[in-house]
Amino acid sequence: MEQELTSKKKEVVDYLLKKGVLISSELINQLNDESKIQTLYSQIQTSSTGALVINEDTQKLTTSQINNINWTEVEKSKVMLEKGKYSVYNKLVDLIFTEKITHAEGESKSPLKTPVKILFSYEEIPKKRDIRDFIDYFNNRHRQIASLLRNRIELGKISSINKILNKKEKETVSIIAMVADKQYTKNNNLIITLEDPTGQIKAIINKTKKNIYTSAKELVMDEVVGVVGVAQGDVIFVNNIIWPDIPVNNEMKKSLEEGYIAFLSDLHVGSSKFLPDDFDKFIKWINCEVGNDSQRKIAEKIKYLFIAGDLVDGCGVYPDQEKELLIPDIYEQYKECARLLSKIPKHIPLIICPGNHDALRIAEPQPKLGMNFSKPLHDLPNAIFVSNPALVNVAEADDFTGFNILMYHGYSFDYFVSEVDSLRANGGYNRGDLIMKFLMKRRHLAPSHTSTLYIPETKKDFLVIEQVPDIFISGHIHKSIAANYRNVTLISGSCWQSKTAFQEKVGHNPEPSRVPIINTKTREVKVLKFGQ
Repeated sequence: MEQELTSKKKEVVDYLLKKGVLISSELINQLNDESKIQTLYSQIQTSSTGALVINEDTQKLTTSQINNINWTEVEKSKVMLEKGKYSVYNKLVDLIFTEKITHAEGESKSPLKTPVKILFSYEEIPKKRDIRDFIDYFNNRHRQIASLLRNRIELGKISSINKILNKKEKETVSIIAMVADKQYTKNNNLIITLEDPTGQIKAIINKTKKNIYTSAKELVMDEVVGVVGVAQGDVIFVNNIIWPDIPVNNEMKKSLEEGYIAFLSDLHVGSSKFLPDDFDKFIKWINCEVGNDSQRKIAEKIKYLFIAGDLVDGCGVYPDQEKELLIPDIYEQYKECARLLSKIPKHIPLIICPGNHDALRIAEPQPKLGMNFSKPLHDLPNAIFVSNPALVNVAEADDFTGFNILMYHGYSFDYFVSEVDSLRANGGYNRGDLIMKFLMKRRHLAPSHTSTLYIPETKKDFLVIEQVPDIFISGHIHKSIAANYRNVTLISGSCWQSKTAFQEKVGHNPEPSRVPIINTKTREVKVLKFGQ
């Protein structure tokens, strides 16, 4: 019998590995009877590619996505633990294996019936950072965006900068490079310094080339672009600039079944400026208790609710904030937030990412909200937590691949409103859609070094928009607006907080208590108002 079980154990391990599933040693040790082996087979048929483990506390079978997990580091930390040395293995296991748990009996954490797939949610592997990490970070950014640009016909054959510097005759060249500097001459021509892993070169954009010159004025530090021009000595005279951008022929996906996705952001629970009456109207509406027939029918068909950060007001986020806090304790703020969100129907998934007011580091990518401060939120049966930024797929069906939704709170928006003349002149904070379009064109959520605090990851730059989303949702600027850019729906969320003294000082004019919703069948966006 023991030999038969060993054979079956090997068979199930081989089967699951072919499926792309990593099995922990703890799980293999638990395979001591045929029923558990059969459980594994049923689990892998119903769950996406992931890691399978036994949770030591509950003795339940759990699954977790393995995308973006550095398994080499996990393995090293396990070895260190077994040698009796300091190790972060247990912390890594907590990070990796606590989300999206599915039990062995097949019962899910919540009564959700609508599919939610987390395509990307950042999980940090703790490590010491040094100068080399920053170099790797920017090299990775260049590599990632270069891969988006290489197939552009306008660029032709691409050269490296060091090869161009060695040329002795004038020649038309194409490069993919990062903007390292930007200056104007006395005649108001534009000189940019371009850099790739092989070197630096000056590029001149003459003001007489009006179309290129106007676009080039919007170049920001550290973004990666393609440049075509004539090389002469150590200078390129620019004829064209190509941004990674969204493909012109990008598909606008629509589902066959009508449903709605709602978007919230910036609740700021705990602030004395929080608008409880307006939020209560929203709660009553989504529970189909108020509204006309048309509005109630929409509420009945809400399938998903995304919350793009700043669930609470936090503590010490801006000067003299304590004077504007109704709830001065961060634990109580999250407790109250959970109480409010618990009133949303349990069949609606709440997909939640953090913002700069939430109780965790500001540096991006921000990990998902943890249990330390926000445990009451984790107790909600329909809450799903992701990082900032994150990419989530919803509404997948047999005949439909679903919508990929990019979530980003929007902390970098402040920098670009301040630094880019065209954004500031065309509405600034009142035109969140233009800011989002600006970033989509660059395929990066915070292309400039000082536009946000960031973690210099050595494997890749997680703020690069590698996959074109169907919907891009943000918040932070407290004003709701929706637009379409090359068939990507851009949605800036509203807020649930009236104007603070700090916002008045920096020129923010919030437009609270708005809820953008998108019809999954038509892709039409409506903004519902629950306040003045």
